[in-house]
Amino acid sequence: MKRSTQILAVLLSLMVCSRARAQLLINGAGATFPYPIYSKWFDEYTKIDSSVRFNYQSIGSGGGITMLRNQTVDFGASDAPLSDEQLRQMPAPALHFPMVMGAVVIAYNMPDVKQKIQLSGPVIADIFLGKVLKWTDPEITQLNPGVNLPDDPIVTCHRSDGSGTSYIFSDYLSKVSPEWATKVGKGTSLKWPVGLGGKGNEGVTGLIQQTPGAMGYIELIYAITNNIAYATLKNRAVSGSTRALAV
Repeated sequence: MKRSTQILAVLLSLMVCSRARAQLLINGAGATFPYPIYSKWFDEYTKIDSSVRFNYQSIGSGGGITMLRNQTVDFGASDAPLSDEQLRQMPAPALHFPMVMGAVVIAYNMPDVKQKIQLSGPVIADIFLGKVLKWTDPEITQLNPGVNLPDDPIVTCHRSDGSGTSYIFSDYLSKVSPEWATKVGKGTSLKWPVGLGGKGNEGVTGLIQQTPGAMGYIELIYAITNNIAYATLKNRAVSGSTRALAV
């Protein structure tokens, strides 16, 4: 009788462990920047272990930080590192793990322009400050000799949500433009001088696709998968021509 009871206990234990394993769901939320590769990783992992499921909400870095602080997800993703104040607000110690390296590119909508356009950091800053208003502005045409640019207004597109991609982009502009650093600065949420706002990399990608003459900053994979043109950028190693890919 005692042995039967022991066997039953073991079987029940195995059933409980099996049920718990079958129900394992890992919830995450945050940055849209790494979402494409996260989706691929999660899909590949479930091929190895079908008992594990992932639910990742691509809502922006700010949303991911908030949900992690509120303990509604198991992990949050942010392109910008947590500040000391954000770390103090967490209910438990939060650990940072580097996950993905990617590129932020300047994408644009000019279907009649077949050549890849060239830009520099200071010119991009002036565009997003609202100082350079048309594609035929001398600051742009000087960087693109021989390119027939349309005499259309530039419609800048930026993130409307708390965004690590915005942090990366604005950090770059703050380094290449003293005026940007003074007037706008860097951060996940900014007071944009001009332009249209979209939620997530997906939202900004959609705005660029739908708006003739648009320019915006998105993660490289969003430009590639949606067949959106993006500029090459001048870097500190290039004095005469523009060959760098991304900010």
